[in-house]
Amino acid sequence: MSSARSQPVVAGIVAALVGFAGSFAIVLAGLHAVGASNAQASSGLLVLSVAMGVTGIALSFHYKMPLSMAWSTPGAALLVAAGPVSGGYPAALGAFVLAGVLIVVAGLWRPLTRAIVAIPGPIASGLMAGVLLPICLQPVHAVVEVPKLGIPTVVVWLVLWRVARRWAVPGALAAAAIAVAIDPVAGGPSAHLLPQLTFVTPTLHLGTLLGVGLPLFIVTMVSQNVAGMSVLAAHGYAAPMRPVLVTTGAATVVGAPMGGHGINLAAITAALAAGPEAGPDRSRRWIAAVSAGAVYLVLGPAAGLATALLAASPPVLIEAVAGLALLGTLGAALRAATDDEQQREPAIITFVVCASGVTALGISAPFWGLVAGLLLLAVQRGRYRRLPVLRSRRDTARTP
Repeated sequence: MSSARSQPVVAGIVAALVGFAGSFAIVLAGLHAVGASNAQASSGLLVLSVAMGVTGIALSFHYKMPLSMAWSTPGAALLVAAGPVSGGYPAALGAFVLAGVLIVVAGLWRPLTRAIVAIPGPIASGLMAGVLLPICLQPVHAVVEVPKLGIPTVVVWLVLWRVARRWAVPGALAAAAIAVAIDPVAGGPSAHLLPQLTFVTPTLHLGTLLGVGLPLFIVTMVSQNVAGMSVLAAHGYAAPMRPVLVTTGAATVVGAPMGGHGINLAAITAALAAGPEAGPDRSRRWIAAVSAGAVYLVLGPAAGLATALLAASPPVLIEAVAGLALLGTLGAALRAATDDEQQREPAIITFVVCASGVTALGISAPFWGLVAGLLLLAVQRGRYRRLPVLRSRRDTARTP
């Protein structure tokens, strides 16, 4: 196979390997945070990998576009920030179902998509930054709490970040795995090397639906689907929004009882399949997304091994790797949240409330952060609208 013809295949393999190795720790940490056992977290990772592979291959082949799929990394970070939820793990699965249903509705009913897109960018970025901050603090905690494991992990990440940035997170993960193999956690929970599908009937708990399901839908749409569409558009592809949303939303609903929190259009790795790395011929770059989907199908059975690594590691170490992976995303979110001077305060309020981790009325912080930011924005806009009226009244009063 010539270099030009093999380039899309190689690009897809690299995108899948980087995507999986760079963020599976976040997915496992998120599922554990909302109450999943090792077996249930392994099942979730397997289901997500298979769903990403199948939907990515099917959509890319049908539309001849590089429609790469990914699990919702911001959604997994949201689960870490939410922590234990009211109603336990079954209620978290119910929130996954709600998020999937809303994505399907967004694909079929344009007003819902427009409503999500209409959320001011700074507030959406403040929500994302608030969700990411607690995770991005974990490398600091790991260095202090487990220095023999945390320091080598951070040092390897730093070196690779300087010389081969794309491989910094996979390299840090490899360093963590080697450190854990040398000094595993004594008495840690066991995990099967081969993943096993577990089925748990989702339950509906209002607080968890509002505190996890609704924010999960919003961050997945804004940070993944809308961002993925933008990446594709920047490379000259008009992605079919309705089929993508309906397909990924339906796959999320089907996978939720087995632990799949959400799949969506890839955003971070989308550029690898849609850009020049996938070859000079744009009409053949869809092969890269198909190649990536095939790799995800192969990586799915590695979910058990990944969970076994987590079981042998201090939780703070795995969350530290996840935090290193999300530092760039946090920086971009903070910059976007503070760029607009008029909307800076509502965005900061959203960020602060989300990062606080508070739970009120059984509803977790991300929901309240979004409410607080939108409320302050509404008050601010109302004040700005009244200012011309107040000024005109003062001017009239001063007229002799």
